[in-house]
Amino acid sequence: MQAMTLTAPGGLANLKLMSLADPGKPGYGEIRVAIHATSLNYHDLLVAEGAIPTAPQRIMMADGAGVVEEVGEGVTGFKVGDAVVSCFFPQWADGLPFNQVADFMQTPGDGADGFAAEYVVRPTSSFTLAPAGWSHAEAATITTSGLTAWRALAGDARLKAGDTVLALGTGGVSITALQIAKAMGARVIITSSSDEKLAQARALGADETINYRTHPDWGKAVQELTDGEGADVVIEVGGPGTLAQSIDAVRVGGHIALIGVLTGREGNIPTSLLMAKQAKIQGLIVGNRRQQEDFIRALNQTGLRPVISNKFTGLTSLADAFTLQRDGGHFGKITVEW
Repeated sequence: MQAMTLTAPGGLANLKLMSLADPGKPGYGEIRVAIHATSLNYHDLLVAEGAIPTAPQRIMMADGAGVVEEVGEGVTGFKVGDAVVSCFFPQWADGLPFNQVADFMQTPGDGADGFAAEYVVRPTSSFTLAPAGWSHAEAATITTSGLTAWRALAGDARLKAGDTVLALGTGGVSITALQIAKAMGARVIITSSSDEKLAQARALGADETINYRTHPDWGKAVQELTDGEGADVVIEVGGPGTLAQSIDAVRVGGHIALIGVLTGREGNIPTSLLMAKQAKIQGLIVGNRRQQEDFIRALNQTGLRPVISNKFTGLTSLADAFTLQRDGGHFGKITVEW
């Protein structure tokens, strides 16, 4: 079978298409899946560029969607022909995070082989059913960014109708958060440095938009847009370079979902303002399998579909897709199908 692998020390030039042994038949509690699509996330880019070290010839990509070809003995909940989507933490079935999800040792495309391959054989815990009627490319957006947005809003923040959500940027997590929040009856404010992307966000239902280049004190702009109250929930994907503004933007007693590290991995925090706001910063990395099943039930009920701005075809297009992602030339998700 064909698979896209990464040779050490990383870098897009070290993504290689390789012929590997077919994974064979599924064993007890396993399913064999023909993978047809993946979607790109910042975590995948860090692995591809060597910023997150991994094993030589690691099969890339955390996100994978495809069709069940064969089921092993003892399998329930899946049958041949089912459309399925992968889980970021296959070992995390339900409940609160625990030590085994403190690192990525079992995460596909990082500590374990991923889904940039024609076929895989994995335990059933590695997949859930995909939403009804979705393409494989659409389903692949659920694993990482989709579930992250869902957990941040519906799980950790307990979003309710009438709340105000501030989402930073127009990448996969923030655009999915926009869609989920609007479906739940919330008001949404979106930031970007691109007026064109802000117009796209408004077309998707964003109530207010802020260009952070022309409004560098965008935390104060959020306060003005909310009559001094602030945002109930902040989808914080920037990290240290944006966190101070997010704390300025959040309401007293509000919730900041700390998701991304786009501006770095450490920095200064205005602790006195955070204390005065009595706001909560909740770090999170994706979610568990039950939360993914909950999200998919919600998608089936609401009819929401992911926003995919760029679709690439063929495993060998993965490096080109990463280049587009690195340059920030996308809105929503980038997918690769084969």
